[in-house]
Amino acid sequence: MPTSSRFGLVPMRPRDPHESGRTASTLELFFDLVFVVAVSIAAAQLHHELVEGHILDGIVTYLIVFFGIWWAWMNFTWFATSFDTDDWLYRVLTIVQMGGVLVLASGIGPVFEEHDFSVLILAYVVMRLALVAQWLRASRGAGSARRATLIYAGGIGLVQVLWLTALLLPAGLFPVALVLLFVAEISVPIVADHTGSTPWHPHHITERYGLFTLILLGESLLASANAIIEAVHDADAIGPLISIAVLTLIATAALWWIYFWPPHHRAINGIWSSLVYGYGHYFIFAAAGAFSAGIEVEIDVLTGHSQLHQPWASFAYTVPLAVFVVGIWALAIRSHADQIVNTVIPGAALLILVDPLIPVPFALTAAILAGTIVVLVWRHPIDRRVTQTDV
Repeated sequence: MPTSSRFGLVPMRPRDPHESGRTASTLELFFDLVFVVAVSIAAAQLHHELVEGHILDGIVTYLIVFFGIWWAWMNFTWFATSFDTDDWLYRVLTIVQMGGVLVLASGIGPVFEEHDFSVLILAYVVMRLALVAQWLRASRGAGSARRATLIYAGGIGLVQVLWLTALLLPAGLFPVALVLLFVAEISVPIVADHTGSTPWHPHHITERYGLFTLILLGESLLASANAIIEAVHDADAIGPLISIAVLTLIATAALWWIYFWPPHHRAINGIWSSLVYGYGHYFIFAAAGAFSAGIEVEIDVLTGHSQLHQPWASFAYTVPLAVFVVGIWALAIRSHADQIVNTVIPGAALLILVDPLIPVPFALTAAILAGTIVVLVWRHPIDRRVTQTDV
């Protein structure tokens, strides 16, 4: 694409949604790295809340914090699939958003410990205003999508003003404002794309979701490694800890297998299906992050460092597992699978959910997930090959 001779900027025009060979850029991969930090801190804080017995408060706070992480990542990802130019200004504004994520990560602890949202919200606003600048730049060359880009810029900017205003509210009104602001945030794309849809590249966008899923599953592998480390220092519990490490690896591998089994790019073939796919991933992502916290809880139970006891401790990982499996089935598998798969997967999720009522919950969970993979291998997806209709 041509660049401006004066500023060295690439004209920001809508990307071709049928562009051949479109993949995630190195900038997008770099951008994802800062979210590793935020997700890891959020999962660690959830783990601490659960082992201290603050179950409801810990879960609610985690879901609130994770909304900010997920929403910032998702908004950048969908903007990038539509208008990525990779010139110096685009990179600088992206790095500003990355800085906001790092500051947001530092504000997660105060939210869990003191319900102090000031640092988290200020960092979140910085990220969102950098994206407003991107949308305003995109509006200059958006063509038929110009109205949508302006609604994105105006809507996001207005909501950020409301976020800052919410910091001034009395403590009793803040939870109500929080809910209303969440609704306002998720309403902006609905309104904007209803007036004039911005383009998206199905293969690119689903690749980005897959890469973020891998980051989250990496947290579970870290939990598996922590179990081995604890086993080295606790001879009395070495057997159960090693078992947890092995079974965590099996469960994480099964989640990877299930997630990448269906052809994700076929799940977003219209505005509403893309919104369902994008918004629905909040539950998948949050569950993947919470799964690692659940494993850490189980480790603390085995080593005698938890106020949460069985069978309730096991629900800390079976609930996230069940949500993850049901979520990916509903978003990407159900419409591309036969009756056998569509029976086995939700059935497996239900069995996983009630596993804590069985004497050996984690071993049974791993066995159920392994059996599910056997069925998926047997009932392979419709066609993994790229056809003329996919490009």
